[in-house]
Amino acid sequence: MTETLTRTERKATSVPQRRDSRRSNLLSILLWLCALYFVLPLVWLLIASTKDNSDLFSTFGFWFGRGFSLWDNLVSVFTVRDGQFARWGLNTIIYAGVSAIGASLLATMAGYAFAKYKFPGATAMFSVILGAIMIPLTALALPTYLIFNSIHLTNTMWAIIVPSLVSPFGVYLMRVYAADSVPDSLLEAARMDGAGELRIFWQVGIRLLSPGIVTVFLFSLVATWNNYFLPLIMLNSSDLYPLTVGLAQEQSASAAGGGAQALFSTVITGSFISVVPLVIAFLFLQRYWQSGLATGSVKG
Repeated sequence: MTETLTRTERKATSVPQRRDSRRSNLLSILLWLCALYFVLPLVWLLIASTKDNSDLFSTFGFWFGRGFSLWDNLVSVFTVRDGQFARWGLNTIIYAGVSAIGASLLATMAGYAFAKYKFPGATAMFSVILGAIMIPLTALALPTYLIFNSIHLTNTMWAIIVPSLVSPFGVYLMRVYAADSVPDSLLEAARMDGAGELRIFWQVGIRLLSPGIVTVFLFSLVATWNNYFLPLIMLNSSDLYPLTVGLAQEQSASAAGGGAQALFSTVITGSFISVVPLVIAFLFLQRYWQSGLATGSVKG
């Protein structure tokens, strides 16, 4: 009787273990597929950057060509059209850097205010911000262009920077994060010590919110760096183009032919170079995530 019960118990415990093992294997397969989905385009881009135009179209995409032309492609990237790629890169750094810093600061201040202060209309205003998250940016591009054109700011850097300062998702993220990361007891203690609200925010709130600020900063940086449609409709001068629009123009010139210089390998190498700063920024800032997004939470 005892042996029968023991066998029954073993079977009962082995069934959930097998289910958990199958579920774990399925999740592992899905994660590997997702990783390949994101990594394979970068691998192709790296390999294609080492090929010239002939190898680019005559060899297997995920293997190197007959010659190694990476250096020649790099030289071509920075010399074609009088080195305009460097100008586009500098424009992109300005657009993305200023926009990311401004968007992070505004989102942090707004999120902190929504989380820690009670004022008339707060719920309605936050509902409007949540609704703005659902509006696609392409739907706002034309109204934004009309507004900026009426105040004569099109074809200027401000036409890209100012719209990028608004981050409804950043405000939502910082509101949720500030509500948990900044304890009310700490704010009350600072007020009792005579600190003003602005001083509390800069000396207490900012330090506790740093992981969330870095998250918003990276989201805004990547969004502005990769933005294509807004610069396309706002800018007319090639000297103001970011990398996205500039490389697209070179690609269009190469595809059109008609005596234009074939720049396919140059465009691909330029695209690879444009990805490198984002990778560096993520690797440099990921330590703020490794410490955990709950760094500033209250310990019991």
